[in-house]
Amino acid sequence: MDFETLVRERRSIRGYKTDPVPKEVIQEVIDLAKGAPSSMNTQPWHFHVVTGEPLERIRKGNTERNLAGVKPQREIPVREGGYKGIHRERQVAVAVQLFQAMGIERDDAERRQDWVMRGFRQFDAPVSIVMTYDKSLEPATISHFDLGAVTYGLVLAAWTKGLGTVINGQGIMQSAVVRKHAQIPDDEVIMTCIAMGYPNEEFAANDVKSTRITNDDIVTYLGFEDA
Repeated sequence: MDFETLVRERRSIRGYKTDPVPKEVIQEVIDLAKGAPSSMNTQPWHFHVVTGEPLERIRKGNTERNLAGVKPQREIPVREGGYKGIHRERQVAVAVQLFQAMGIERDDAERRQDWVMRGFRQFDAPVSIVMTYDKSLEPATISHFDLGAVTYGLVLAAWTKGLGTVINGQGIMQSAVVRKHAQIPDDEVIMTCIAMGYPNEEFAANDVKSTRITNDDIVTYLGFEDA
């Protein structure tokens, strides 16, 4: 498909078929994704592709620790206290879209909790790709930027192969669990993970496409009046 169609049609997938994803297809996706630009060609990224029993152990460990109230243990700096203001409003807006699609009522605490736990289980996808960068690059703000670029490249490339994805910070919220079972080397830092698999067409939330703010809210133009 052409690039404009790809960007406009791609959406985050939160419900997957159980069908395994062939290793060869994942390799093709990564080959495309790693064409992303990086600062001074540093290419700081690593892709740790996990499936099967190791992924089940990660799901189990994440679930148990979060249900037990263990404080999140991410390896990159995160803002304490959650989002505020307009950023919180946008976060809530997509949650409303998802809950409406799934028929989850505002007072349905049980189903809301189950939805949260799906994130910790990496949405039960058959594949998780844990994204890391080299610890030697810290402080790593520029590397974070580069991993954002390659991650977007990966989710677009996956879509061209009929695969769905969702970038999932919840999946690495207990990074110690992920590091252990995904066998992440000590000289790498875990940044995020991407759930991947074939979309379940019957899963209502998969039809949700989050809204985007208008250009007027985020774009400024200078000097064009002189052109």
